[in-house]
This record gives sequence, C-alpha cells and structure tokens, in this order.
Amino acid sequence: IAYKQQVEALIDGGVDLLLVETIFDTLNAKAALFAIEEVKEERNIDIPIMVSGTITDASGRTLSGQTVEAFWNSLRHARPITFGLNCALGATLMKPYIVELSKICDTAISCYPNAGLPNPMSDTGFDETPEITSRLLEEFSREGIVNLVGGCCGTTPEHIAAIVQAVAKYPPRAIDSRWKAYRQASHD
Repeated sequence: IAYKQQVEALIDGGVDLLLVETIFDTLNAKAALFAIEEVKEERNIDIPIMVSGTITDASGRTLSGQTVEAFWNSLRHARPITFGLNCALGATLMKPYIVELSKICDTAISCYPNAGLPNPMSDTGFDETPEITSRLLEEFSREGIVNLVGGCCGTTPEHIAAIVQAVAKYPPRAIDSRWKAYRQASHD
C-alpha cells in the first residue's frame, strides 16, 4: 500500500518518470514495481521506469545476496528505460559490475557512484574530488559501457559539472536494436 501511495503522489505531482533506486533487496523492488504497474493500469497511463541497485561490497552482490546478473534477471520484466547501479561504492569498485551489466542488459545502463568510499575525516565524507570522479566516469563513457552517469553520496554540484564536461564528448552505449523493437511493440 505504501509504494502505491507514493507512486500515486509522485504522478499526481507531475513527475516525468519513476526511479526505483538504491535497491539492495529485490523483493522490495518487486513490490515497488508491482505498485507502479498497478497504478499505471488503473490510470491507463504509461510512465517510464528506471531501476538502480546497490552492490554493497567487493563480493559483487546486493545486501540480500544477489549477483548483478541475478538482480537484472529478477527485474528485467519491468522493462525499465535504464538499469544500473548507484551508491555504496565509488566508480573504481563499481566498474566490474557496470561492465557485467553492459554485457547482459538490453536497455540503457545507468551509473551514479559515490565519490569514493566513505571517509568521516573528509570535508564531504568522501575522498574523491570532482576531477577524480569525472575522470573515472569518463573512462566508462569512453569504453561505451554506460548511457547515463551522475553522482550519489559525497558528490557535489562541482562533481556533477565535472562529470558533464568529461563525458559530453562520448556517445552513449549502443542499445541492442531488438530491445528497442520489443519496447516499441509492447507500447503499441
């Protein structure tokens, strides 16, 4: 009920899309996605969905123990316009999991890492400067493994400005044309 109320309020407020993010438990994500689908059907609307999970450590698993591949396969039925990772890790530690998603996902890949790992002694609570984070995300863009990038914990407006400047010269990751046709057919 709570997810449905949140979805209704967001739609009533005029949002352009819905983002289910910082997912560490797929069952909760499925509940949120179910609520979204329920509201979409009741209101006869189609609103884009984005999904972003959280890998909690170097094991490459969500807090509830799913691998990145299992996470994708558990939620792909929602046909999100983006699927990716955010929070918990900085870009360096997140990269192997973004690479894995870029190989298996047939939709756009999002990546918005923390500004490194938490450090309570740092002014922002994180060590990475805008230059470091933007350089790392530029590498992701240059390698063609992402479509949407940004920042999560510890990133500042300066981080985001540096990221924009660093990635602007690269095209987004190519998305399989079969997926585009499937998405189009499912909305006709």
